[in-house]
Amino acid sequence: MSPFNGKSMERRHLTQQEITDLEQQGCQSTDWQRVKVAPGFKTDHIRNTRFSGNIELGSFDHEFILEGGLPKQAGLCNVTLHNCRLGNNVLIENIPNHIANYEIGDYCIIQNVNLLVTGGRSTFGNGTLVSVLNETGGREVPIFNELSAHLAYIIALYRHYPVLTEKLKNLIERYSEQVASTTGKIGHHVQIINTGTIRNVCIGDYTRIEGASRLKNGSVNSNASAPVFIGHNVMAEDFIISSGASVSDGAALIRCFIGQACHLGHLFSAHDSLFFSNCQCENGEACAVFAGPYTVTMHKSSLLIAGMFSFLNAGSGSNQSNHLYKLGPIHQGIVERGSKTTSDSYILWPAKIGAFSLIMGRHVSHPDTSDLPFSYLIEQKNQTYLVPGVNLRSVGTIRDAQKWPKRDKRQDPRQLDCINFNLLSPYTIQKMLSGIEVLRTLQQVSGETSEEYSYQSARIKSSSLKKGIQFYTMAIHKFLGNSIIKRLENLTFRNDEEIRRRLRPDWEQGSGEWVDLAGLIAPQKEIARLIQQIENDEIRSITEITATFQQLHRDYYRLEWTWAWEVMQFWYQVTPETITADAVIRIVESWKKAVVDLDRMLYEDAKKEFSMSAQTGFGVDGNKKQKKIDFEQVRGAFENNPFVETVQEHIRVKTALGDELIGRLKAVPSDGTKDSFGG
Repeated sequence: MSPFNGKSMERRHLTQQEITDLEQQGCQSTDWQRVKVAPGFKTDHIRNTRFSGNIELGSFDHEFILEGGLPKQAGLCNVTLHNCRLGNNVLIENIPNHIANYEIGDYCIIQNVNLLVTGGRSTFGNGTLVSVLNETGGREVPIFNELSAHLAYIIALYRHYPVLTEKLKNLIERYSEQVASTTGKIGHHVQIINTGTIRNVCIGDYTRIEGASRLKNGSVNSNASAPVFIGHNVMAEDFIISSGASVSDGAALIRCFIGQACHLGHLFSAHDSLFFSNCQCENGEACAVFAGPYTVTMHKSSLLIAGMFSFLNAGSGSNQSNHLYKLGPIHQGIVERGSKTTSDSYILWPAKIGAFSLIMGRHVSHPDTSDLPFSYLIEQKNQTYLVPGVNLRSVGTIRDAQKWPKRDKRQDPRQLDCINFNLLSPYTIQKMLSGIEVLRTLQQVSGETSEEYSYQSARIKSSSLKKGIQFYTMAIHKFLGNSIIKRLENLTFRNDEEIRRRLRPDWEQGSGEWVDLAGLIAPQKEIARLIQQIENDEIRSITEITATFQQLHRDYYRLEWTWAWEVMQFWYQVTPETITADAVIRIVESWKKAVVDLDRMLYEDAKKEFSMSAQTGFGVDGNKKQKKIDFEQVRGAFENNPFVETVQEHIRVKTALGDELIGRLKAVPSDGTKDSFGG
């Protein structure tokens, strides 16, 4: 988009006196008749400037105050301009080569930039094919300014819909053609200082580029609400950088999409990778990575390769292999949302890791644990051991769920990604339901007296299996109870029939399997409907696809209730026609017990951080008492820890919430209907 927003500014030819003044100030032009200026133009602040081709200049009346308080007048000095259109109050100086084929907006500062040029027709990074997941190709995602994590997910992973893939590629190609131009755009209030070569790059409003080495074929989608910063020694080629992002300190990017509010720096390097909202990547490497929202990798020794991640926290030395030394680097892996890798963890692709799992050690047997979320994968004696559900009682898991919304740094009112932060959702609960079935089947097939069970090339100890069923059962009670309490809150009922009417879903949509499209949690049937509409040309624009994602995100809780009510019926053995206030009370009692039991487990887990072993290294050169004092001065006392206080408050609030609903329901007279209740 032009920095002049399509407005035609009135421009006039230079007067003879102005030409004379400019020449006396060291300026020259191949043809002064091709230089036009805005009303109010003055020659005072234009020196040693060479004009070539068609030139349009604004006025130069503004005085900038640079860092340190230095005043600097808008103007041109020591620069060659070719086919350029400048807005008002621009400062351009000390350009060793030239600036060619650019529109530059108002109040821009361009200093000490080696070369700034648009050479030929360019799409400015739009339409660049990024070979995610499979380095050798086959899952390429064409990047463009409006790319969301959810659309990229469908393009990369839904190759079993070839018509869909072709339609989406055509839509993006059409978009890329619409933004193609032989003229680059630099928006308003842009600063480009001490930078090397910028070639075929569109730069949005309020961008700040300071000390970058080389930028080629890309778009920087900055705006006043969410400026973009590109810092020292950055090298980027074939890229899109979204609003609010920061790329600095020697980051090197080739064929990459950088999402909103991402932070990449400290020599991080990546190629053929997608990074969506709020990713933070430093020091390490990424290759053919689909990094969904909140993918975090901070260590020099970490390599993410050929994998799909979201809400990931990668430990130092985390590594994966996509090459079995047979047909090349063709393998891929999926680590579902919310997982963590410990220091020096390793996975040999292909593998699929369930949501909110913790990966410890080396795993080479290609496990698929997607039906057992919230698990630990632990290496023991070169074997993968699986501990199902244990992450549900981990303080770290809950802390992550609390911090993600707080760390949403997106300031742009127009957000590309729809992010659902819920720890428990139809997506994770359906996996727990499958997980319980898997674990019970293992018990039945191998016998309850077995010490270990084999599952998906992993081993599960008998005690871990039994606890896994217990953890999943508590989490299901918690989710379903949350749903029914929310549905019935702030309402008074005169009889059971009124309760039944309220429990009846507003929509039919929401039943069946749910999917996580890199942050957007939605019913699979609704995504299938969207795919069909695209294939049938009922949806024919990126804007309509984006609107569908946003509507599904807005409707999440209404869709969730349809699913929850469906599950509740078989989980608690109730029916829409016969459920009573007494049955709901028993559901809430189960919820209350599950919430309190899980919170107490979290409390005990948090207490480990304050044990005597955790105090090792404190109170140096002191006695036991001094060690305790030193520990409390640094870490605080256990009972005063903010997280511990939050857990205790959560127990109190949730207990009161459940008791309040139970009190309301006990006032409902029974209609004599017999209901059953199980779990």
